[in-house]
Amino acid sequence: MLNDPNHIRSLQERIALYEDMQAYHALYDLFFTNLHRFCFSFVKSSEAAEEIVSDVFIKLWQIRNKLMEIANLKVYLYQIAKNFCLNYITRHFKNPVARLDEIDIEAVISLDNPEELCISADIINTIQQTIKQLPPQCRLIFQMVKEDGMRYKEVADILHISVLTVRNQVAIAVKKIADTLPASIGLQYNLKGTR
Repeated sequence: MLNDPNHIRSLQERIALYEDMQAYHALYDLFFTNLHRFCFSFVKSSEAAEEIVSDVFIKLWQIRNKLMEIANLKVYLYQIAKNFCLNYITRHFKNPVARLDEIDIEAVISLDNPEELCISADIINTIQQTIKQLPPQCRLIFQMVKEDGMRYKEVADILHISVLTVRNQVAIAVKKIADTLPASIGLQYNLKGTR
């Protein structure tokens, strides 16, 4: 459902036109986990991330009468979340980071379909370790594309970088992961990794 623009648009309309609380809660439930993980990668606190996601949805409710003007609600929610995270960092840390690639992002990694890859726990661990060693921006982009199922253009819009940068960062991540795997699995992962 998260990648179904028609379902999201339907919820968006119900909130904007009818102030439908059921639709609002459904939208919150739909986005909470991914937005929480995204925010946690910035602020390093589960409680703070949860509070920021709540603030994002409070903001959404406050502007509900303008919701129909938003073409891509998913990108909009991630942009608000990113801005709230950066505001939180500025308020709560003495030396806030100024750029995304300076943030140490320890994202929670989970592969979409490990069964599909037919791989062991050791190999999953190897993949997770490789992902943790990626540069912060590369890691975040990889997470947004592979775990959150976002399109390159959506990630580019949220992070204010080019689509080419997103594509290159995903390619770097996939190559590094494939290089750590046995040849047969690496090839399979590499093919699945292209988008």
